Amino acid sequence: QVQLVESGGDLVQPGGSLRLSCAPSSSIFNIISMAWYRQAPGKQREIVARISSDGISNYVESVKGRFTISRDNAKNTVYLQMNSLKPEDTAVYICNVLVYDHSVRDYWGQGTQVTVSS
Repeated sequence: QVQLVESGGDLVQPGGSLRLSCAPSSSIFNIISMAWYRQAPGKQREIVARISSDGISNYVESVKGRFTISRDNAKNTVYLQMNSLKPEDTAVYICNVLVYDHSVRDYWGQGTQVTVSS
């Protein structure tokens, strides 16, 4: 069973930066897209950014211009560069990979905590 392993979460001051990484425990094929979600306490999980197999990325409005999603196809790794962090960005950030394997299915990571506070 493939597992997604996230890293990079930390406590950072407002205005600071973090880079999250997500890599699978074994090879994944036929990737459709890779994405980052986040879930803050008491709130629903929301998608932050998604990048397709051909490199097209989309972002939730609240992070546009501050966050950048990228991927390393050779390593099946997805990154989230987060700049100008705000307290409202505090959440558990969760990696998602969508694949086609006779049907569409997805994998989820366990999440990495990002806390933005002075």
